[in-house]
Amino acid sequence: HSITGPSDPTRRSMMATKATIFIVDDDPSIRLALENLVSSIGQPVETFAAAQDFLRDCPRNPAGCLVLDVQMPGLSGLDLQSELSHAGIYLPIIFITGHGDIPTTVRAMKAGAGEFLTKPVSDSELLAAIDQALERDRLARADRADVAELRERYKQLTTKEREVMSLVVQGLLNKQIALKLNNSEITIKQHRGKVMQKMRAGSLVDLVHMGERLGIPSESLHTKV
Repeated sequence: HSITGPSDPTRRSMMATKATIFIVDDDPSIRLALENLVSSIGQPVETFAAAQDFLRDCPRNPAGCLVLDVQMPGLSGLDLQSELSHAGIYLPIIFITGHGDIPTTVRAMKAGAGEFLTKPVSDSELLAAIDQALERDRLARADRADVAELRERYKQLTTKEREVMSLVVQGLLNKQIALKLNNSEITIKQHRGKVMQKMRAGSLVDLVHMGERLGIPSESLHTKV
């Protein structure tokens, strides 16, 4: 699902439907230039003069990416990055700054910044960064949707089925699970079948991958609803 080989940033960016490029920069001339550039490729764009304004007005689950100045009065770009993370708002960030010192870059990258560009940024460089950020956002949103669906399936399991699932994904055989849970092997087979059915797992490998994607350690699968 990753971008491979050369691609046309303008064409790919236009393909990203309903994704918005959010621009936060306290310099009006830079804001306008960036807005005109993004608009020229047909991509929806919203601009903000301050990080506080974006925090107040941004959608709860935005699709797209954020083009963000690092040095701003009030909340800095790095402060906004931290606030978004705490709020559970997932949006790829492209930092643009005239003060690209190494510590700031390292801090931004460790916190998940996709790109860190220093002014002046060429149109092609920024469009390429936006293109890649939109692709990352699309894949991340699809992944979160998949995990949310897996969680809904997992909620349908009974406590016993969760116990069986926990031991199955650890690699235990039905006979071993029966001994551990003090049940008959036939009963374990029935529970295992229900787990596979409810989780819509086509194989043991599928079920193990589902457990991994849910991010639930095997031990915690014993917890009750």
